[in-house]
Amino acid sequence: MSEVVPVTPLTYVEDVWTVAHPEASRTVRQRENGPYLRPTVPAIAHLVLDLPGAVAASVDEATQELSRFDTYATTRLGDGELAPMSAILLRTESASSSHIEQITAGARQIALAELGESTAENANLIVRNTHAMEAALALADDLDETGILQLHSELLADKPEWAGQYRASLVWVGGSKYGPRGASHVGPSHDDVPALMSDLVTFLRRSDLPPLVQAAIAHAQLETIHPFSDGNGRAGRALVHAVLRHSGIVARATAPVSAGLLRDTEGYFDALTSYRAGDAAPIIETFAAASRFAARSGVELVDELHTQVLLSAESLEGIRSDAAAHRVIPLLVGQPIVTVKFLRDALRLPERAAFRAVETLMERGVLQERSGRARGRVYQHAGILGVLDDYAAELRRR
Repeated sequence: MSEVVPVTPLTYVEDVWTVAHPEASRTVRQRENGPYLRPTVPAIAHLVLDLPGAVAASVDEATQELSRFDTYATTRLGDGELAPMSAILLRTESASSSHIEQITAGARQIALAELGESTAENANLIVRNTHAMEAALALADDLDETGILQLHSELLADKPEWAGQYRASLVWVGGSKYGPRGASHVGPSHDDVPALMSDLVTFLRRSDLPPLVQAAIAHAQLETIHPFSDGNGRAGRALVHAVLRHSGIVARATAPVSAGLLRDTEGYFDALTSYRAGDAAPIIETFAAASRFAARSGVELVDELHTQVLLSAESLEGIRSDAAAHRVIPLLVGQPIVTVKFLRDALRLPERAAFRAVETLMERGVLQERSGRARGRVYQHAGILGVLDDYAAELRRR
C-alpha cells in the first residue's frame, strides 16, 4: 500500500546490557554483553490521524462486513442457540491467536481441556486464552487498566508470579534469551510502562475514531509497550475484541480476526514494525483485511456448524420433543465433547436424565464414546470436531 498514515515513530537511546542469566557461559557473556538500543515509546492519547481515501474505504468495507457477520450469526441460530455458537467462535479465535505464537492443539484436545480432561499443555494454554478473551469482552463496557490486568490474569493463570501485573524488567522479542542484542523488538524501560498503559487507556476511551482503526492502533501500541513478562501478543489480540464489542460493531458473536492474521503472520509482524517506524497504514490495513476474512470465513463456519445441528436434530426423529436429548444438541456446538456430569450441571438435569440423554444420542449416532473408560466417560460429536479441525487446516493451507 502506497498510502501513509503518519504516527510518531519510536526514538532510541543507547544502553548497555550485562548478562545476568546464571546459566550463561563465558562465550555467551562475551557475545551478549554490550550496547543495545532501548526505545522511547511516544504517547498516543491525543494522536491525530489522517486516513487516506483508500485506507478509509478499506476500513469502512471491513467494518460493514463485521457488522453483517454479527447480524448473520445472531439470526442464523436465534437467541436461544446463540450462546453455544458464541462460545465456539470465541474458542476458534483463541486457537488462531495462540497459533500465531506457535501454540497449537486439535479441536478434540481443546474441548477436553475445557472439561478439565486434558493434560496437553497447548490445549490448556488455548483454554486460558479463551478465558482471557472472555475477560476482554467483559472489559468492553469500561475499557480500563483493571480490566486489562484481569484479562492477563486469566491468560497467565499458570504463572502467578507474572499474571495480572506489569513487568519489572526489560523484555524483548527474538534474538537470544540471554539479552536484547539482536532482538527484533525491545520493549521500553519497565519504569515507563504504567504511564504508557494509562495513556493507552485514554486512547481506548476516545469516541472520535473509526473503531477498527482504534483497535488496530491500540493493539500495535500494546505490542510496542510489551507491558507484560509473557502473553503480550495474545493479550493484545484479545484487546481488539474488547474494542469491537465496545463499539457495537460485533455485539453478540466473536469474529475470528486472528484467523485472518494467521494467514500472513510475516505481513502482520512487518506491519507492527512499520507502526514503530512511524506509519500506521500497514497495521490498519492488516486488521481491515483480517476482519474481512473473519467475516466471510465466519459465515461459512457458522453455516457448517449449523448444518451439524440440523443433522443431529434430524437423527432424533421420533423422540418426544420434551426429551432432554433435544436440549443437548445446541450445547454440543459450544462443547462438542461432554460428560454426564457436564450435561447435568449445564442443563440442570437429574443425573439419570442426563445419562438417558447420552444413551439416546449414542443410539442415534449423534455422540460417540471415545475414552474407553469404565467410569467418567467422555462423549464426542465427531461432525462438529471435524468442522473445527477442517477450518484450522484450511487456515494453514491458505
